[in-house]
Amino acid sequence: MRKLIVLEFITLDGVMQAPGGSKEDTAEGFKYGGWMVPYFDDFSGKVMEKQMSQPFELLLGRKTYEIFAGYWPHNEDKWPGVNSAKKYVISHSPMQLEWSNSILIKDNVVEEIKKLKEQDGPDVKVWGSGNLVQTLMKHDLVDELWLKIFPLTLGTGKRLFEKGTIAAAFKLSTSKVSPSGVIFANYERAGEVRTGSF
Repeated sequence: MRKLIVLEFITLDGVMQAPGGSKEDTAEGFKYGGWMVPYFDDFSGKVMEKQMSQPFELLLGRKTYEIFAGYWPHNEDKWPGVNSAKKYVISHSPMQLEWSNSILIKDNVVEEIKKLKEQDGPDVKVWGSGNLVQTLMKHDLVDELWLKIFPLTLGTGKRLFEKGTIAAAFKLSTSKVSPSGVIFANYERAGEVRTGSF
């Protein structure tokens, strides 16, 4: 069984909306698009390069797929293997999938993702895809969270931990901090929440 790994850029208050550009996602009047850019340095680039160089398949929501499909087919030198990797796209609406090796999943989404996890192959990675991530967390399908936590708060915007979040324990597997204060923290699912008293 392979892992399903969610990779996200988030603020201290958990906002994940439009980290990379001003026009990436302006839904609900969001005006802080590109908030991660001032903090991204060579250290961050090397960590990202390592995460992106591992064997993978992608699982993406419709909006993230459209953003990726508009960029990565012309920039594979920055992410080797992204064009040849399988890309599973979750959308309830019909879509034209022109990016190579893209497969549409529009029905029985949870069951289809469970089947994906049971197959042999590389780990399945989810980037962005806020609505999809809520579904994955609601159904306890996330094996690992690879978070990049940036030192700012926005107070508004789509958040990683929203409607789909369930009570779940995680353990820190690796962590690094960039000179600009970005925390790279990888967490593995670790059973149920335990409580106690002092």
